[in-house]
Amino acid sequence: MRALLTAVLVALPLAAQSACPDQAAMDRIAEALMANRPSPPFAGLRTLEEGHCAQERLVAALVPSWGSLVGWKVGLTSAPVQQRFGVNQPLRGMLFESSISLRDGAEVPARFGAVPVIESDLLLRVRDAGINTAGRDHVAILRHLDAVIPFIELPDLTLTGGFTGPNLLAINVGARLGVMGTPIPVEPTQAFADRLAAMTVTMVDDRGQERARAQGTAALGHPLNVIAFLVEDLARDGMRLEAGQVVSVAGYSPTLPLEAGRTYTVRYEGLAPTTVSVSVRTR
Repeated sequence: MRALLTAVLVALPLAAQSACPDQAAMDRIAEALMANRPSPPFAGLRTLEEGHCAQERLVAALVPSWGSLVGWKVGLTSAPVQQRFGVNQPLRGMLFESSISLRDGAEVPARFGAVPVIESDLLLRVRDAGINTAGRDHVAILRHLDAVIPFIELPDLTLTGGFTGPNLLAINVGARLGVMGTPIPVEPTQAFADRLAAMTVTMVDDRGQERARAQGTAALGHPLNVIAFLVEDLARDGMRLEAGQVVSVAGYSPTLPLEAGRTYTVRYEGLAPTTVSVSVRTR
């Protein structure tokens, strides 16, 4: 989706361009990412605008290797995590083709990135551009989605040590890899919206150890609230959701370290008539 990258670059606030790292600096971060080499935080980043500026330059450097842009990631969807990064809102990143290239049961290196972690997640796929005018009503939003997709995200936090929201934006909210399960068709009904809120999302490993558990409400009170936030956030920068794009709804587990030789499974109970799941194995 070259048009998505073009729209992002055109929307880049002029005031932020002089305050964020230049393209050469972000090219070096991209090279380190592709070599699975951690980088130090950006000492000079102070605002979210500067973080967005750096992110867009990083994404431009990564597209040739990681593929075109296919959608969005919304991170920091709970207040405690926002406080940890010193912000008061979720943060958006961009998803590459490589971010959704793996399928249920895939095997990946435990050290797939510079600072590799794993998260329970969920993808929502856009049916049509009418979603941009659906507002905050959950059933109205569902009319413009066509699938809910089980998803294990494999982020790369990239930077060493503690860092704040602008730095997280600069590294594209950690988006790197992910494993998709079987899509679940959306039903544009209140009952389906209720199941999204009431579902339980659990991560377990092959030893039977539960690694994380959360309800659907963990992400901004409802996963569809994440869509409403993203539509409004994109509109402020002159952008829109488009048909076929996917949105990663984070917030169903903390970022967790991986062990080699383990299988991690995320289960969604209460969303469909039977429990659905997605798994990944590390080597």
